[in-house]
Amino acid sequence: MTQVRVHDQGKEEACTIMVVDEDEAMRAVLVDALQGKGCRVVESHNGKGALETAKTVKPNVIVTDLKITDGGYPYLRLLKAAAPESSIVVMTAHGDSQSKAKALECGAKGYFEKPLHLNDLKRWISQVCLVKPCRNIS
Repeated sequence: MTQVRVHDQGKEEACTIMVVDEDEAMRAVLVDALQGKGCRVVESHNGKGALETAKTVKPNVIVTDLKITDGGYPYLRLLKAAAPESSIVVMTAHGDSQSKAKALECGAKGYFEKPLHLNDLKRWISQVCLVKPCRNIS
């Protein structure tokens, strides 16, 4: 059974964001930043857990590392199939123009290289997640 943590502060109308990263410190930074702006945040530490969670939670936005256990481009395709209404944004430390093109081809809507500039990610989320209060996340 995959462990999933949900941080929602009881706000059902909030934008739901799933954060997927094996790096617990990176997940914590993202969860704190997004939850602090009123978002409902769900986290997973690997691709398998993210796929299971996406089917039941149906997040508005999925922020995922590309290079994780059970990850990669096939994972992005499966993630898009599991949550077709979700906007997927990829973050990776191994980025180049070919990787970006392939990620977008596999269903990602956004692509950020690490080290991640949190304000850029928050601006991107505020543009695709029009549910308050996350709309004004930046």
